[in-house]
Parts: sequence; C-alpha cells; structure tokens
Amino acid sequence: MPGLAVHGPTLTLRFATEPDAAALFALAADPDVTRFFSWSYDRVEQAQAWIAGLPAQRAAGERLEFVIEHPERGILGTTGLSEFAHRDRRATVGTWLGRAHWGTGANAESKALIARLAFEHLGLERLTAYTGTTNDRSLAALTRLGFVREGLLRAFHRHGDAVHDVVVLSLLRADWEGSPLHDVAARVEGEPESVFTVR
Repeated sequence: MPGLAVHGPTLTLRFATEPDAAALFALAADPDVTRFFSWSYDRVEQAQAWIAGLPAQRAAGERLEFVIEHPERGILGTTGLSEFAHRDRRATVGTWLGRAHWGTGANAESKALIARLAFEHLGLERLTAYTGTTNDRSLAALTRLGFVREGLLRAFHRHGDAVHDVVVLSLLRADWEGSPLHDVAARVEGEPESVFTVR
C-alpha cells in the first residue's frame, strides 16, 4: 500500500522511506525524547533498520506506522497503530515527537489524523494508549485530547533490566466523535490493506 497517507490542515502522515533515517535519528538521539522508551538511537543505522523492517510488519498486519511530516519543518516524529485485535476492533496508538515540536499542536493534529484513519477507515472501535507513570506531559496531553484514564498496569513495560508500571488510557469511537480530534479535517489517500480493516 505505497500510496496510503493521511493529510491534515498542516501535517501529513506517510510511510517512512530510507532517506528519512537521518531526520529520525537526529530527533530521537535526544535523550529527553526517548527518556520513557525502551529504545534509543545512538547511530543512524538503527533508524535505517527500523524503516527497513516496516514493510514486513505491515504485510503481517502487526504495525501501521507513519512519519509525521510538516511541509516546511520536515519530519517531526512518528505515530502509528500496533497491537491489533480484529475480533475486539481495537489497536494501540503511539506517537513521539522531536523536542522542538513539543507544545506546537503537532501531537494533537497527528492524533486526530491517526484516529480518523482508525475509526473511519479501519473500522476500529477503541484506541488504547500507554504512558509511563511519571510521564506527566504525555498523560496530560492524552487527557486533553479525550483519552480516558482506565488504570495502572503493573510491571508492564521493560527497559533493559528495569520493569515499569504504566498508565493505560482509551479513546472509544463515541469518545472520538465528541472530542476535538473529530473536528480536525483529515483526508485519507489510498486504501489500507485488508489485514488492518475489520469491515
């Protein structure tokens, strides 16, 4: 599905290509960006390997990942869907942005675009999101966008030898329809492969 993309008022979600590796590396090499992640970049080859693995993950229906691109500022980060459960019509959304793009509205718009794809084009009924228990910025951002905090998952996320609790949140289709995300204009270009759709 090479043509799949989601266009919003200022941002586009599109599949990553090999030339994007340098920009992704530059963003994610900042330790503040990956502070709460189980991964970090210290060489551009790691970003190249991530990009190279995406087509196989899409073909298997495992992950639907996009770079977030601004026409002037270039690549801002990534967003995507994983942990698909077709029977339950749900997936997990995850987004990260370079530090220069925090607080700019890019998170809200990219979440609006991925939610439009998920609910209107893939037929999902629920988006799950996780955040670290001490990641106050992420928790506040998700809550502002209409995600509902559901509880704590104990010893859920492993970073090397350390195991962390995480907060789990959700956005149901009905939540999305009544949230600011629903009001963001979004246009989906191309068709997602059937492995990702539930209807």
